[in-house]
Amino acid sequence: QVQLTESGGGLVQAGGSLRLSCTASGRTSTTDSMAWFRQAPGKEREFVAAFFRNNGRTYLGDSVKGRFIASRDNAKKTMFLSMNNHNVEDTAVYYCALGQRLIVSSLGMPAQYEYWGQGTQVTVSS
Repeated sequence: QVQLTESGGGLVQAGGSLRLSCTASGRTSTTDSMAWFRQAPGKEREFVAAFFRNNGRTYLGDSVKGRFIASRDNAKKTMFLSMNNHNVEDTAVYYCALGQRLIVSSLGMPAQYEYWGQGTQVTVSS
């Protein structure tokens, strides 16, 4: 089993910044890929960012490109999400996910991830 521990959510004003972190523990693998998704009330879970271990690259969802930056500390098994220039549409519960058999084309698909964190709330005030 793999456990994911998220931190860093909270309340932020529009235009402000927050940084989320997610640390994996347990039966992790060198081929693990990690991602962030978010889900607002009444909406489907949305892809935000992913780190694909096989090529060492990060990928961002279209709605956050140019504002969010994803990074990974492999030694600490931690993925970070630096969120800048928030707008109210960023309000959601942010979930960390880990997949052990992903391919690039599946990074944005929640069903492809085996493990999930408990979620952390991000609220953007106008």
